[in-house]
Amino acid sequence: MRPVAHGAGGETETGIGERGAMDGYDTGPDARHGPDGPADADTRTGVAALSPRYQVGAALALAVVAVTVCVHIGMTFLHVAPANTVTKRHGRAIEEWIYPEFEQNWKLFAPNPLQQNVAVEVRAELRTADGGIRTTGWYGLSAQDGRAIDGNPVPSHTQQNELRRAWDFYVATHDSGNRPVGVRGSLSEAYLRRIAVMRLDRAGASRPGDVLDRVQFRSRATAVTPPRWSGERLTDRSETRELPWWRVPADEAEGGVA
Repeated sequence: MRPVAHGAGGETETGIGERGAMDGYDTGPDARHGPDGPADADTRTGVAALSPRYQVGAALALAVVAVTVCVHIGMTFLHVAPANTVTKRHGRAIEEWIYPEFEQNWKLFAPNPLQQNVAVEVRAELRTADGGIRTTGWYGLSAQDGRAIDGNPVPSHTQQNELRRAWDFYVATHDSGNRPVGVRGSLSEAYLRRIAVMRLDRAGASRPGDVLDRVQFRSRATAVTPPRWSGERLTDRSETRELPWWRVPADEAEGGVA
């Protein structure tokens, strides 16, 4: 038996031989390695996972859907919007798209917005201190409100709506002959009369010793000039409506209306 020789590093020949055999085993053509790492998986999903040909098809389909949705929203908007240049020029196409499946029974704005400028004026008849009668000139109440609103960033609710609503209330409760057509007719007259008393007092219509006896309203309605594209033909004549004289109760004439 061959003795085992120790080298300087303290390794035996047998140890060196065993290590050399192991190195040859790990580096040879049939060498074994550690466990394989995870395989590179394809992480693409959805449209990206499709082949280029199918990706193009999916993109075209999405584009068609997006265009159809935009067209439908636009057609619906034009259907419910007031008459304008587009609806007058392409009204037939809009109706063919909407009816009957997508019919809408509502409108985006009022179908017939206000197309008149209505100017309301008032004058007074006063009994003077010497027993005579004096009739004032016409006071433009609408013009006064317009001047108060013009350039005012925060006009008051009274300046914007008091006179307009009072006049609309009167017109809605009276016929063309200024006769009441309902139980609210007398209420609308009292409302207008009280506004007249307050406005005339602010304007200084009465002189010392004068007593307010009667008031009278009139209105002048002028058509708003339509835009050139509308095709509407409106008369340029103004319509004047003059109300009868209303007697002012003594308590109102003496300052009973605040």
